[in-house]
Amino acid sequence: MPPRISPSPPYDLAIAGGGLAGGLVALALAKLKPELNITLIEAEDQFGGNHIWSFFESDVEPEHRWLVDPLISRQWDRYDVHFPKYSRTLGNGYYSIESQNLDRELRKRLPAEAVKTGQKVAKVEPGLVQLSEGGKIPAKAVLDARGGGDISALDTGWQKFCGQMLRLKEPHGLDRPVVMDATVEQIDGYRFVYCLPFSDTEIFVEDTYYADTAALDTATSHSRIAEYAAARGWEIEMVISEEKGHLPVIYGGNFETFWKDNRGVDARAGARAALIQPITSYSLPMAVRTAVMIAEMPEITQSKLDKILRDLAMQHWKDGKFYRLLCAFLFLGADPEKRYKTLEHSYAKSEPLLARFYAGKSTWMDKISLLTGKPPIPVSRAIRLLLNFR
Repeated sequence: MPPRISPSPPYDLAIAGGGLAGGLVALALAKLKPELNITLIEAEDQFGGNHIWSFFESDVEPEHRWLVDPLISRQWDRYDVHFPKYSRTLGNGYYSIESQNLDRELRKRLPAEAVKTGQKVAKVEPGLVQLSEGGKIPAKAVLDARGGGDISALDTGWQKFCGQMLRLKEPHGLDRPVVMDATVEQIDGYRFVYCLPFSDTEIFVEDTYYADTAALDTATSHSRIAEYAAARGWEIEMVISEEKGHLPVIYGGNFETFWKDNRGVDARAGARAALIQPITSYSLPMAVRTAVMIAEMPEITQSKLDKILRDLAMQHWKDGKFYRLLCAFLFLGADPEKRYKTLEHSYAKSEPLLARFYAGKSTWMDKISLLTGKPPIPVSRAIRLLLNFR
């Protein structure tokens, strides 16, 4: 008998995880590599979950804006910050994306057979995605874009948040976002309120903490949002939607151990590869860069995808060393109720410096500037942390 020939895998690429990172890869490939047969696998019934993702204009390269522009819900040319010592209006543009836009675009641009929602991934390995209910999806290459993973090898604090989209009885009076209002009572670490005006009477208000633990009392956060609204004379007509979550803020750890602890494939994106902004834990800028990089590959194979994404994650970790130092100042150097002073110190710097800071492109002069002036933490702690990060 002639040897039995195994059928070719049905997909050129299987993407495990239909959140922001995986969804942007799928959209980029649909645009630049429409000939590829891809599939996007998501545990929930909707891609992207229930989130609002935001980014600064300086975060995304102009030549990559084609990927995110169709997803944007609102955009503003300025934003405000408020601290006990001062308030500032900054000219860096600010953009917000609602997760339903990601879900809509994916369903519009991908073939129906490529869309797999409500299917939880149990395991990924080269050439195969195994589902929790026992199904298997073979592919020539596999990308792991699931969130979370084992972060025990990393030293982290947490950015945790609870937000509500409010419809008010009267206009709120804001024409631009308040990215940080740290004039509120400082509780459980660095606390601030975040406001996005989506219309004259609709505003997203988020109660946010840079805390030592991820635990968050949703009911308490909701009451604090109501108190914040009342203090500004906003009468709430109804709560349109809600979201909550927590993101690791990485200030140290062992990258090699982190990588080994998350077995499967080296082709990883998003939080699975620690491809997040070290200060804010924003994932969108690196998700855009990763998606375009993959879509521009001349040929996508497992080995090539593994190498390019492993190298990207390692370089991002090396580039983030200074930002992890600043996070260490925040979580290890400052008393919890005085953590706001670290951000208050940073936001007093020039607008171009702040734009490069959020984009992860700080120059050496930027870094020197951020470390000069009256220290926002005790000098003895700052020296110890500087020596540790030398």
